[in-house]
Amino acid sequence: MDFSFTEEQTLLQDSIARFIQNDYKFEQRQKLVSSELGYSEENWRQFADLGWLGVLFSEADGGYGGSAVDAMILFEQFGRGLVVEPVIPSVVLAGGAIKHGGNVAQKARYLPGIIDGSTQGALAYAEPQGRFNLADLTTTATAAGDGFVVSGYKCVVMNGPNADVLVVSARTDGDQRDEDGVSLFVMDMGAEGISRRDYPTVDGLRASEITFENVMLGADALLGESGTGLPTLQRVIDDGILAVGAEAVGCMEVLYKDTVEYCKQREQFGQPIGKFQVLQHRMVDMFMEHEQSKSLLYMAAMRLDEGYSEEAQKAVAALKVQVGKSGRFVGQNAVQLHGGMGMTDELNIGHYFKRLTTIDTLFGNADFQLKRFGTL
Repeated sequence: MDFSFTEEQTLLQDSIARFIQNDYKFEQRQKLVSSELGYSEENWRQFADLGWLGVLFSEADGGYGGSAVDAMILFEQFGRGLVVEPVIPSVVLAGGAIKHGGNVAQKARYLPGIIDGSTQGALAYAEPQGRFNLADLTTTATAAGDGFVVSGYKCVVMNGPNADVLVVSARTDGDQRDEDGVSLFVMDMGAEGISRRDYPTVDGLRASEITFENVMLGADALLGESGTGLPTLQRVIDDGILAVGAEAVGCMEVLYKDTVEYCKQREQFGQPIGKFQVLQHRMVDMFMEHEQSKSLLYMAAMRLDEGYSEEAQKAVAALKVQVGKSGRFVGQNAVQLHGGMGMTDELNIGHYFKRLTTIDTLFGNADFQLKRFGTL
């Protein structure tokens, strides 16, 4: 099978790699993490100017008609640089929900701003009791006149502090865990009745807990038909899994390569520790875990490009299981082989491991996705 990229995909990969190498050093990234905003507005504008925020949208929606393979290329490079700009929550999740579930008017209203970077979005779907079950909702949307009244609570809303637009899942019908009766709504963050608590996440990003108290919405806030939002939400989450899976592969590549280089330089008993056979075996195992994850990443991207089928969902679930298992192995061994230095904030190793640990819990951890794979 031919795994080579097209000329356009190679140019995309090279342009992002150059940006990461020249303008996104680890020290610069750490300054952004500790800033009040948590990312660089200048970088965000540059992402928009270079077309990276529009890669995943169709030309009809103002984007560039990119494929799942294009998304894989984009986020693998972002993973190598530990990019903190909120591309996944704004473009993949919020923008993806509007792309897959919105009508022509909703797309025309929201997507141009997301593509040109003037608008940021967030997807509010997770609830504490849900345990990765997208249908387990206590947030409700009750019909009122021509619109809806939304009340409830959402946790870990990625990019909540910076979002202008929210896409929210709420139950319009049925019992708490019914797959039918889930609806998606798009609303402005400044709507009356919305309150939030912002906080930094362990991997250096930003998130919010958001409470909805009788938020009044018009009929035009509903994405798609009432009660049929779960398949759209699952599609968006699977797009998110591909994105964070690609990020994880990029993180693992940096970790194993940096570890190999360190073991060539660190001396013990009069010779580099990389000459000890047991450590050589360990580094080979790290390399193999990265390669297995990359292979599943390619398969998941190609399956999604063939169409959103049961086979594509199985491939995405398998990818999430693999990057969860491999990310833990590669991260733990990178920290251990770096010794005490691997535990310090000054070294990048621990920060890549934190991101890999967070990725494992996003959108369903390895155990949850393994059960999903078995069910499919």
